[in-house]
Amino acid sequence: MFIQVTLSLLEGFSMTLKIFLLTLALALPLGLIISFGSMTRLTPVRWLVRTFIWIIRGTPLMLQLIVIYYGPGLVAAWAATKGGNPIFNMIASWTVPERFAAVIIAFVINYACYFSEIYRGGIEAIPRGQYEAGQVLGMTRIQIFFRVVLLQVVKHIVPPMSNEIITLVKDTSLARIIMVYEIIWNAQKFIKSDGLLWPLFYTGVYYLLFCGILTLLFRYIEKRLDYFR
Repeated sequence: MFIQVTLSLLEGFSMTLKIFLLTLALALPLGLIISFGSMTRLTPVRWLVRTFIWIIRGTPLMLQLIVIYYGPGLVAAWAATKGGNPIFNMIASWTVPERFAAVIIAFVINYACYFSEIYRGGIEAIPRGQYEAGQVLGMTRIQIFFRVVLLQVVKHIVPPMSNEIITLVKDTSLARIIMVYEIIWNAQKFIKSDGLLWPLFYTGVYYLLFCGILTLLFRYIEKRLDYFR
């Protein structure tokens, strides 16, 4: 039974890992783009982006998962009752997204907003003199950002970013809300079928090992960036 449980949890953990890696790969660059929007000099754009960040950070990820998965279908059903209007007909043709796609969309949007605030804090922490020195050397704003500012920003954001990324590992368990079969879902099967509770606690070993590896990785990255002191 132990081997059977272990194999089942490994299968669920592969889904957990897939959600984690895809979210990270998409949310990190998207968060940087959003941070630029929250710092832009265009007031309407800045306030629109900041309002969006406020909504996403102020509502539970579980609620966002439910809205993204069930929302299009509910809106399409409502539009189908209207009929006769091309716009309503187009909305009525919407289909419910794939469960896994809904999970990735929700996670990416949520974590991109959190990452954007970390990016913004890191960028604004760089002294203004760094930008002025780059301008004196004849560098463009893009060159200043990528050659002077970005590496210093990375130094500032590694600790808070590591916290968010480790939180992401544990948040992947929310995918079971819309029946995406991650590791905890697989553990719960044994409660229903065999009355076994220990597989649920066994999942903690997987999370602890994975978070431990990430912790060591981020410590290594911080040490590598010590030359910015």
